[in-house]
Amino acid sequence: MSPDVDLTVADPGPHPLRHRLLALDSRLFEFAAEQHWPFAGPVLPRLSRSANHGVLWFATAAAIAASRTPRARRAAARGLASLSLASLVINTLGKRSVRRPRPTLDPVPSARLLKRQPITTSFPSGHSASAAAFATGVALESPGWGAVVAPVAWSVALSRVYTGVHFPSDVLAGAVLGVGAAFAVRGMVPTRAQVVPPARPRAEVPALSDGAGLVVVANSGSGTADRVHALRAGLPLTEVVECRPDEVPVELEKAAARARVLGVCGGDGTVNAAAEVALRHGLPLAVLPGGTLNHFAYDLGVEDARDLARAVRRGEAVRVDVGRFTCGDRRGIFLNTCSLGVYPELVREREDWSRRIGGWPAGVLAALRVLRAHGHPMEAEFRGQVRPLWLLFAGNGTYHRMGLAPGRRVDLADGRLDVRVVHGGRRPALRLLAAALAGPLTRSPAHAAVQLSRLRVAGLAPGTLLALDGEVTEVAGEVTLEKLPQALTVYRPLPG
Repeated sequence: MSPDVDLTVADPGPHPLRHRLLALDSRLFEFAAEQHWPFAGPVLPRLSRSANHGVLWFATAAAIAASRTPRARRAAARGLASLSLASLVINTLGKRSVRRPRPTLDPVPSARLLKRQPITTSFPSGHSASAAAFATGVALESPGWGAVVAPVAWSVALSRVYTGVHFPSDVLAGAVLGVGAAFAVRGMVPTRAQVVPPARPRAEVPALSDGAGLVVVANSGSGTADRVHALRAGLPLTEVVECRPDEVPVELEKAAARARVLGVCGGDGTVNAAAEVALRHGLPLAVLPGGTLNHFAYDLGVEDARDLARAVRRGEAVRVDVGRFTCGDRRGIFLNTCSLGVYPELVREREDWSRRIGGWPAGVLAALRVLRAHGHPMEAEFRGQVRPLWLLFAGNGTYHRMGLAPGRRVDLADGRLDVRVVHGGRRPALRLLAAALAGPLTRSPAHAAVQLSRLRVAGLAPGTLLALDGEVTEVAGEVTLEKLPQALTVYRPLPG
C-alpha cells in the first residue's frame, strides 16, 4: 500500500519580486522620512500645494509666454498640452487601475504634513506626472526654458515624498508617464526643430563677421528698439537707421545705396517694402522680426536677433520665391499672402481700431464688424467663371498643417501659389470658419483649394480692396498673380 501523499498546495502569498519591491519602496519612504532636509521645510510643502490642479504650471506658462518670443510661446503651449494629456491619463486610467493606499504618516514629522491630505489612491503620483509632462514639453520646444523649469518640476516631485503623500515608486511612475505624455504630444504636433525645410542650394552672400556692411532700417512704430539692440550685441558694426513708418520707403532706398546687405526690422508690411528695394538693387536681405505676426521671418527660420546674427556671420542664405500682382500698369510683390474680399476690409478696420485699443482686441472687433456688415459677396471671374466670393486668398508657397497646429510654410521656394477660395452664399462667418477648419486640401460647395503658378481674376468692381502682406490697396478690372521663382536672396541659419 502506498504511503499517504499530502496534496495540500501552499499559499505562495504575494509575488516574491513584487513583495521585495514593495518592501524596498516602504523602506525608502521611511528612510526619507527620517532624514533632515536642509532648507526644505519652508519650501517643499508650499511648492507641493501650489501645484494642486496645475495652478503652478499655468502660472509658469504665463510667465514664459510673457517673454514675447515665439519659441517661448510655443514652449508654454506645448508644456500645457503635455500636462493636460498626462492629467487625463492619470485621472481616467492610472488611479483606477492600481488602487494603492497612501503611505502611513506615522514616520513623517508633523511639520512636513500637508494641511489637507489627498483622498485619491496613491499610484501613480499625479503631481509628479504633471510636473514631468510640463517640464519635458517645454524642453522639447525650448531647451533653455526647459533648463529653467526642470529644477522646479524636480522639486515638486520630491515634495510628494517629503510631505508623506506618496511612495517613491509612485513619484517615479508618475514622472515616467508625464515624460511619455510630452513625447506623445510631440508625435501629434511636431516641434519646429522636427520639421526640416527641403534642401535648397546655398546662396552666395557676404559673411559679415562683425556686421560691417549691413545697414538695417528699423520701423520704430513696431517697437523694435530692443531687437535692434540685441542684433548690435552680436554684430557690433551694424548700421541701424530707426525711422517712423512713413519714412521707411525713403530710408530703405538710402540704405540700399550704401549697403552690402540690406537689413530690415519691422512687421510683414515693412519687410515687404524692404524686399522690393532689395530686388530692385540686387542686394541680399537680412530680416529681423519686429512686428506682431512676422510670418515671413518665422517661416524662414529667423525668430530673433541671435538667429539672424549667426546667419550673417557665417554667410548662410537661401533663395526664396516672391509673389507678384499686376493690375493694369501697377505692380507689387508679396512674400506671404495676397487676398481679395472680406480679409482686406478686416485689415483696414483693424488698423483703424488698433491705435485706440491695441492689436489683438482690434482684430476681434474688426472681424465682428466686417462680418456683420457684409450682406453680399463680391463677384469676380475666377478660372473662367463669374462667381460670388467672400474671400480669395493666395499664399506665396504652400501652407501646411503641423499635426493639429495652425498652418505654416515649410518650403519658401516651391514655385506654387496656394489659392483658397470661399464661395459666396449666406452666412459668411460660418463659411469662413468651415474653410479655416477644413484645411487646404478640401473641396466643398462653400470653399476650395488649388495650387497654381499663375492666376487671373477679372471683373473686379472699382474700389475693390486687395491686401498684400497686410497692406491694403484698391484695384479694379483684372488682377494677375504669379510667382517669381527664387527671386530673392535672404539670410537664414542653415542646419548644422
